[in-house]
Amino acid sequence: TAIRVPTPNVSLIDFTFTSRKLTSVNKINKMMIEASKSKNLKNILTINNLPLVSIDFNHNSSSSNFDLTQTQVINKRFCRILSWYDNEWGFSNRMIDTLLNLKKIL
Repeated sequence: TAIRVPTPNVSLIDFTFTSRKLTSVNKINKMMIEASKSKNLKNILTINNLPLVSIDFNHNSSSSNFDLTQTQVINKRFCRILSWYDNEWGFSNRMIDTLLNLKKIL
């Protein structure tokens, strides 16, 4: 579910899923932290563990700001994660990334 929040351009992804493997809040959060450090997701996926609200993500250049404080797991399989993003600013930054990559190959 994508939720439009009361700011000009910040939204929230509320994603629920059933894991095939037994999991925990710590396992999910650790996996997301590791992913954020990977070469492919650096500056695209960032991690937040502060009690922030929607306006705090305005003009954030990341496409996804994974909120560690909101990860939930019920019965070791049913999971809920949240990620914030600035619709326009994050998208614009990805377009700049695309342009810079095109410049390398053209």
